[in-house]
Amino acid sequence: MYKIGFDNDRYKSMQSERIRERISEFGGKLYLEFGGKLFDDYHASRVLPGFQPDSKLQMLLKLKDEAEVVIVISAQDIEKSKLRGDLGITYDDDVVRLIGEFTEIGLMVGSVVLTKYAPSAKVEAFESRLNKMGYKVYHHYVISGYPSNISKIVSDSGYGKNDYIETTRKLVVVTAPGPGSGKMATCLSQLYHEHKRGIKAGYAKFETFPIWNIPLKHPVNIAYEAATADLNDVNMIDPWHLEAYGKTTVNYNRDVEIFPVLKAIFDRIYGECPYKSPTDMGVNMAGNCIIDDEACCEASKQEIIRRYLDAKIAAAKDDRRNDEYYEIELLMNQAGISEEDRATVGAARERAKNTGAPAAAIELADGTVLTGKTSELLGCCSSSLLNALKYLAGIDDEIILINPEVIKPVQQLKLGYLGSKNPRLHTDETLLALSISAVTDENAAKAMAELKNLKNCEMHSTVMLSNVDTSVLKKIGIRITCDAKSQ
Repeated sequence: MYKIGFDNDRYKSMQSERIRERISEFGGKLYLEFGGKLFDDYHASRVLPGFQPDSKLQMLLKLKDEAEVVIVISAQDIEKSKLRGDLGITYDDDVVRLIGEFTEIGLMVGSVVLTKYAPSAKVEAFESRLNKMGYKVYHHYVISGYPSNISKIVSDSGYGKNDYIETTRKLVVVTAPGPGSGKMATCLSQLYHEHKRGIKAGYAKFETFPIWNIPLKHPVNIAYEAATADLNDVNMIDPWHLEAYGKTTVNYNRDVEIFPVLKAIFDRIYGECPYKSPTDMGVNMAGNCIIDDEACCEASKQEIIRRYLDAKIAAAKDDRRNDEYYEIELLMNQAGISEEDRATVGAARERAKNTGAPAAAIELADGTVLTGKTSELLGCCSSSLLNALKYLAGIDDEIILINPEVIKPVQQLKLGYLGSKNPRLHTDETLLALSISAVTDENAAKAMAELKNLKNCEMHSTVMLSNVDTSVLKKIGIRITCDAKSQ
């Protein structure tokens, strides 16, 4: 059942105000390392129901006259053609996409930084592409002994060797296509250069997760560990904050481990570190905007189960992914949940057991669970999708929405001309057939009108789905999981 647990408007207001406060604390210039996704943050919207995927972007728009964006990308990632798994595009193509997205909504993109720079044909071609678009490109280099050789790092042969990034606004948002791009190093390099020029500037970090002011083992924070199991991120109590203030806060291992280095770098640049803990560096206000903790807990538990089922499939396909699967299994135990706590799992498996064929189940926003079976005409997900639309539209279950005579020509096309071995309609084909039927059938038209109400619904299939089915269901807004079985 879908329940709102997060106040999105409060978040946008509180978050933008907190960043303004941090800018003033440093005398009017702040480099803000933006961790995670600046927009399309679907993980946050799943575990904090009410959080909108573009919330952080909308928050920044409140500061757009004071902010400029610097996008960071590692030259090594360009050379390796590294992909963004969620979008299926290379990091360099994503930089171009981000530039377009930011400028279209009114955010100023000041420049792009190539970190770990070394010239190569791919890197130079990308730089040329950006230059033709009218964007400045700066080079930052690998520093030998990084991050432990502080005297080398904070020197003219360390940060001093990097290009100085020219910025004009008081808030410089440093973001990247993905992790490991060098955002933090870019911010610290700029602090060194600004200090040499007599400009007082500060650094802060904006990470949505883990949320620092909720318990370590809160399901929201456990869900973050599940989401980053492939990175070996571990949530932990911030020992620096506990020692300095006697208060328990949550951070994650990489920030805790790197803090002594950051403190030493700040000491070198400013003579004294402005922060006493990794938590101090953050500006995240998400924890203050949870309005229904129970709803967020339940949403996070469901996210952990989804991650577990996805990891189970990944491990079945590639045993090099076993560690990720085992890690999330441990997190399931910590959260006190199992697969069966996902209502659609048990319902789909029971229907499959009774019919002897693949089955699917969908849970609607009101908690109603409906199932669908595999037939000669439809796959199980197509069947459950139509059953859900009939329920939402108040159409009797016995009524046929798509005339079999409409389906048969589609099957003939698939088998006779398109080389398919599966005569059953996938979800995209089912929806096309339904939309055609809607022209002359009032019930089909009523069912089509309910598609929008499937957003945030849960679905489970007892067999792995095709990429087509998975893609269509995600576009509708349905959160799909599958058993690790082939059809």
